[in-house]
Amino acid sequence: MRVLVTGATGFVGSHLVEALLARGDEVVGLIRNPAKAARVFTNQQPELVPGDLDDAAALRRAAEGADAVFHVAALTSARDRAEFFAVNVTGTRNVLDASREAAPGLHRVVFVSSIAAVGPSARGVPVDEHVVPRPVSDYGASKLAGEDAVHGSGLPWTVVRPPAVYGPRDVQLRRVFSFARWRVAPVFGDGRQELSLIHVDDLVSALLAALDRGRPDGTYFAAHPQVVTTREFVTTVGRAVDEVLHGRARDPRLVLRIPFGVARVALTLNGAAMHALGRSTVLSADKIRELLAEGWTCSAAALERDTGWRAEIAAGEGLRRTAAWYRDAGWL
Repeated sequence: MRVLVTGATGFVGSHLVEALLARGDEVVGLIRNPAKAARVFTNQQPELVPGDLDDAAALRRAAEGADAVFHVAALTSARDRAEFFAVNVTGTRNVLDASREAAPGLHRVVFVSSIAAVGPSARGVPVDEHVVPRPVSDYGASKLAGEDAVHGSGLPWTVVRPPAVYGPRDVQLRRVFSFARWRVAPVFGDGRQELSLIHVDDLVSALLAALDRGRPDGTYFAAHPQVVTTREFVTTVGRAVDEVLHGRARDPRLVLRIPFGVARVALTLNGAAMHALGRSTVLSADKIRELLAEGWTCSAAALERDTGWRAEIAAGEGLRRTAAWYRDAGWL
């Protein structure tokens, strides 16, 4: 099978490329930085096509003759709402247009969306595919609009919505691991917000299951069934880091509670400063409503039912593996 992966050198994309190559697929990776590709793919490399989501010629070249397309590339931080929509919506349309033109025999487009496209969950009540989406951030709204573009493309598609993804090469949660070196665990508010999580290896297997066995024109959540509070999450990170660095899994010395009022001011000021500098950041006012939510939990029951897939890596083991990778890579 010839497979195009956008965002091939990114966190999720790079792991997906490696899994596709390992199972014998012919993989084409759309990349922005060839030098980064050389660092990421040290063993077997996919066919690399330099280009971006606004490069129509590169997209057509990458999609030519594809049997499947995984659209993974997206912005998770941006300077403003318009930038989110330019990449996560217009860029998605560009991928779909190129796929329609260059891959007439296309079996499936798998679009990697996010739980943010749906919005938060009530405490103890995970969202599923029947929930009416109500995103609370510009990022979430852009991912939902990207889903709408996929629905209207005329191509066969499957949408997969993961919650928070973690694992080797992830830079977003690296900050939590860095604090854990000093046995400090920062948490917003009272630490009771509920989270679903998924290790990147489990997400990759979910994406492959969605391609191979997923319902045509189906939307799925992919998550481990375990639910943790934010306090439990940062404590488990702390224990994982202590174990891989010192051979013992101790709880953090300090769980540093950051009041929501302080977080609101800090995120607003940081976002404004980054905007003034022309830089994007995840830590902006756009995240405030996400932090205030009771939960970000979801049910993967539909994906399990339709494909037989099930997440295998629980938080304790997955975070320990992640900490070990950070240590070996010199990130801790």
